[in-house]
Amino acid sequence: MLDTKKRKSDGVYYEKIEGSKKKAKHVTAPANDEPSPKPSSSSAQTERAVEENNAAAPRSFQDLGIIDSLCDACKALGYKAPTPIQNQAIPLALQGRDLIALAETGSGKTAAFALPVLQALMDKPQPFFGLVMAPTRELAYQISQAFDALGALISVRTAVVVGGFDMVPQSIALGKKPHIIVATPGRLLDHLENTKGFSLRSLKYLIMDEADRLLDLDFGAIIDKILKVLPRERRTYLFSATMTSKVESLQRASLSNPLRVSISTNKYQTVCTLLQSYVFIPHKMKDHYLVYIMNDFASKSVIVFTRTVNETQRLAILLRALGFGAIPLHGQLSQSARLGALGKFRARSRDILVATDVAARGLDIPSVDLVLNFDLPEKSEMYIHRVGRTARAGQSGHAISMVTQYDVEIWQRIEAALGKKLGEYETHKEEIMVLGERVEEAQKMAVKEMKDLHEQRGTKGATLRGRRVGRGDVGKRGRDEMDREEG
Repeated sequence: MLDTKKRKSDGVYYEKIEGSKKKAKHVTAPANDEPSPKPSSSSAQTERAVEENNAAAPRSFQDLGIIDSLCDACKALGYKAPTPIQNQAIPLALQGRDLIALAETGSGKTAAFALPVLQALMDKPQPFFGLVMAPTRELAYQISQAFDALGALISVRTAVVVGGFDMVPQSIALGKKPHIIVATPGRLLDHLENTKGFSLRSLKYLIMDEADRLLDLDFGAIIDKILKVLPRERRTYLFSATMTSKVESLQRASLSNPLRVSISTNKYQTVCTLLQSYVFIPHKMKDHYLVYIMNDFASKSVIVFTRTVNETQRLAILLRALGFGAIPLHGQLSQSARLGALGKFRARSRDILVATDVAARGLDIPSVDLVLNFDLPEKSEMYIHRVGRTARAGQSGHAISMVTQYDVEIWQRIEAALGKKLGEYETHKEEIMVLGERVEEAQKMAVKEMKDLHEQRGTKGATLRGRRVGRGDVGKRGRDEMDREEG
């Protein structure tokens, strides 16, 4: 069912579509009894009212209006039934309307925008039909893979345009006139300004995925430049986990009379199948407790989140020295190394992924048994994104957070945001003390290897600074993107 609710934004009342099992209630006036002004049809921020549909909720992609060939692709990929965001977004997108969709990561957002775009592409195939902008390179590759898989039966051509790679092969890929481009904003603007013969004047669909994070990473000015060279006659989908003031501004600048759907009731909500706990420890014993917990979850799939690149690399070395299959993921790795790390973790050739927050949002990594917050995130919202890497698609999962004497205030903020107190993870001090000698030896090895690594990077950095960066290198904005990405 669709439930309509009314709220006020910047002096304009509009109706918001939300998932609900209840019948829609009549829209009432605001609490101050002032009459609700009618929305202006010319305003880009106005959202049209949608009539309540009393029919039963769709149970298949075919019921949503998706054609048979794409339904077959969904079946081949194991998509048994539409998710809530797909149930709401796809029928509206097929009506040819601009769309704002609010939903958390892992809710099936990619298929929610990919299926309508591919269906429209089949009706009128043309090069440079759709553009998807994503905040990180890993997410861009993941979206591209989804388009390739869903569009395999129609031989859809995609191109990924992201920083961290040579621009020349990307220019060649764009010269082959792909149907769909998936890009990070900085590198896309590099190509629009420097790649001869490349333009998006015929673009039909623009999708901005993880829009709140795109703007958190200060891509706003670059996105504004990109929007200026795109055709006004296009369909635009804006997908975001939260509706911030920056996202509201982007909505007004880029969308025309959009419809809005939302399945998010609380941005700090976690799934009921997630078991959350904490362990309160002295700061100097963090490594010991880490190894103890890794032993508890031996042979399980684990993501360990840290706050810095240096700590990510150090912990991966320390765990490997103790016989664990750990691999690091952070923003200072080369793009091939980052994709390789994700590939090994997905394939379970490595059980432990030690990562910065670059892995906290958007990435679809199935069957993660444990998320361990070695360092607590500064923002409570990031805690939700981190623990959302486990307990996905109805599966169970565990999240454990290390809280030291320096983290009490941060942890209290996280619990306040969650609206509940979490239990303490049971540990045995005697067993932890037994690990002391081995852990300390591994710490020494990690310190030595980190020192060697920093010396190698220093030499390499000096060499790179002596080179003249041109179009064949990563490009200025490509490097800027690497700096922007968290971790």
